[in-house]
Amino acid sequence: MKVILTSNIKKLGNVGDLVTVKNGYARNFLFPNNKALRENKKNLEYFEKIKEEIKANEKIKKTEAENLLKNIKNISIKFTKEVDEKGQLYGAISKKEIQNFLAEKEIKLQSDDIQINEPIKSIGEHIIYVNPYQSLSEKISVIVTKS
Repeated sequence: MKVILTSNIKKLGNVGDLVTVKNGYARNFLFPNNKALRENKKNLEYFEKIKEEIKANEKIKKTEAENLLKNIKNISIKFTKEVDEKGQLYGAISKKEIQNFLAEKEIKLQSDDIQINEPIKSIGEHIIYVNPYQSLSEKISVIVTKS
């Protein structure tokens, strides 16, 4: 199904792009969340009318994401966990734990904004990436100590 994006979506496209997506993705996610319009003549005309408003909203979102990244730079993410004799954690530190830690510091992130390349399963310093907006990314260190 061809749709017109009304919001920037990671790994799909930017505002105003005409993209082809699966029917279920469009019906179950894009349309209910007002992230896209079905491609037809009426919607193309409607999109032209609201294009400036949408671009202004995207600019605001980008500014908020830049401010969020500035705030995250000033926070050190530290966890104290139980470990075995070899320094391995019982389990791993998940995106949800990092998200909750940041929420306590009044920084709201979505789960898909956090990218953990290697599972955090040992004590020491680990690098994660925070990507709150398309093309904006910041490298953050997570420090794990034993209790």
